[in-house]
Amino acid sequence: MDRTTQLTIRRTGTTAPARTSGSPAPPGSHEITHSGAHVYDPDRPTGSLHLRAARVLEGNWTGTSTVPSHGLYPHQWSWDSAFIAIGLRHLSPLRAQTELETLLGAQWGDGRIPHIVFNPSVPLDAYFPSPDFWRSSTAGRAAGAPRTVQTSGIVQPPVHALAAWLVHQADPGLSRSRSFLSRMYPRLAAWHRYLLHRRDLGGGGLASVVHPWEQGMDNSPCWDAPLSRVTPAAPRSFRRADLDHGSAEDRPTDLDYGRYVRLATDYRDGGYADGAGEFAVEDPAFNALLIASEHALAAIAQELGAAGTARHARAERLTAALVERLWDPAEGMFFCRDVYGGDGGDGESYGGDGYGGDARDGGESGALGSERRSSESGAHGSERGSRSGALAPEQRSTESSAHASDRRSRQSGAHTSEQRSRTGALIPERSVAGLLPLILPALPRDIAATLVRTAGGPHFGLGGVARLAPSYDLTGHAFDPHRYWRGPAWFNTNWLLERGLRLHGEHGRAEELRAALLETADTSGFAEYVDPYTGEACGALGFSWTAALTLDLLHEPARADQAERADRVDRVDQSTHVVSHPGYRAFDSVHGTPPHTSHASHTTHTPHTPHSSFETGAKGGDRG
Repeated sequence: MDRTTQLTIRRTGTTAPARTSGSPAPPGSHEITHSGAHVYDPDRPTGSLHLRAARVLEGNWTGTSTVPSHGLYPHQWSWDSAFIAIGLRHLSPLRAQTELETLLGAQWGDGRIPHIVFNPSVPLDAYFPSPDFWRSSTAGRAAGAPRTVQTSGIVQPPVHALAAWLVHQADPGLSRSRSFLSRMYPRLAAWHRYLLHRRDLGGGGLASVVHPWEQGMDNSPCWDAPLSRVTPAAPRSFRRADLDHGSAEDRPTDLDYGRYVRLATDYRDGGYADGAGEFAVEDPAFNALLIASEHALAAIAQELGAAGTARHARAERLTAALVERLWDPAEGMFFCRDVYGGDGGDGESYGGDGYGGDARDGGESGALGSERRSSESGAHGSERGSRSGALAPEQRSTESSAHASDRRSRQSGAHTSEQRSRTGALIPERSVAGLLPLILPALPRDIAATLVRTAGGPHFGLGGVARLAPSYDLTGHAFDPHRYWRGPAWFNTNWLLERGLRLHGEHGRAEELRAALLETADTSGFAEYVDPYTGEACGALGFSWTAALTLDLLHEPARADQAERADRVDRVDQSTHVVSHPGYRAFDSVHGTPPHTSHASHTTHTPHTPHSSFETGAKGGDRG
């Protein structure tokens, strides 16, 4: 079998040999046949979790990307594809690469990666907002929207560089032979520049989301306060296709949906220019994923011959800015910041009247006291220093042209945000987003320990009353175990928590969460989201990122042999194919990086010791 179409599976302690499509299957194995390749499940019973997860991804594959689910979400979604690629790398590194290449092929000239890439074969009335709502090729012309692909105009959390690095590691030989990273790096770097400069609307170094759909947790109570300033669109001005596939009791209300539509309409009619709207929120999960992907970009730069040091340093400065602007020591977690909210900029949070009833009288003083100092130290300090001369000539050219647009974007974005209140206020709603900075390697030890305690406390109940961490505070005024992002548990956020727990040494808790995730995926039919108490399936079934991240968890070794496997390079080179290894040490520890070695030859590989925890291992809401 040609290695670019080979799908590989690994089970603990062994590798499954590749075989041609004409050769017999190994005894006791089972397979899925599809165009040009096989998915193997050696020595596992028919109907195993592993095989069923692979079948979900196969069923949702379109030929160039994977839909979240054919009925409810029939297009390609941005952060879905990143999580899907992380799981696909265990089945087919080529397909995982293609998933990301398709998405980044729709990138805009200003660097943004749109949250939806539309499939032109899907009828317009199958999903709203559809391409004729976003009008990307015309309304987004000034921002460099592609002319030949229809997309939305907003973004989603930046998991992409992390996914690209993990996909590369699944089969470095294939990745190098296809120049996967050298093609992806300029696009990913432009994506990060866009977020760090055009979206630094608060002036403190963190990226802001300008629509609830951008953060991915679309219907979270965190958005209620900033959305209250938005006049909703008239109910008869749009038709909600989501209600054709789900119960109205589990979906956003018509009032909230009208506000979503109004925000998107105003953004579109303003040419998708940032900083002019009524909604701007700094979210801890969005920024934590950006920081994690900065670490991954550093690893990619090193693979391509650059040092990567400046990117690691920027990631650490962003971590400090995250703590300074969004950490609340009194509550023991991170909170969203409404950039244009509060009482006009003195740094106080919302009161308890109408926004959760849990005002934190003075609890933020330590976290907010010096936030203005973070504006210079957050993201801009070494932007120029991160562009190493060791990159290939074509990349240096791309990077050089990107610098010019980078400077323009900083000027336009900063000028706009200076006209608004840049201090804002913390939003007193406890969301799972406030726990996700646990994935960061440079997070202070005391903060990490506090987050672990908060996750297991009464608000999230992880390891206690809750099977999986809920999306919103179990004791909160707006908690609903079945309504979108207002209480249900989601697989991707719990997958990130599992990695964060391992990273900070909480292996016992991580193993418990891993077991609960696998059991829930099994019993729920790979549901989109579940009741956090019972695991009851909600939303779409056969959901792609649930299946993909299940595969990633299944490729995780038992804790007993993690240390032994960490020091091995689990690749088996053969004359016609490569068996790829799973990212066993995902988020487990932080290491030093050896000097860069030449990769001119694709047949000899030097074992690589990762620089950070994100080098070896790592859907969202109503979605617009």
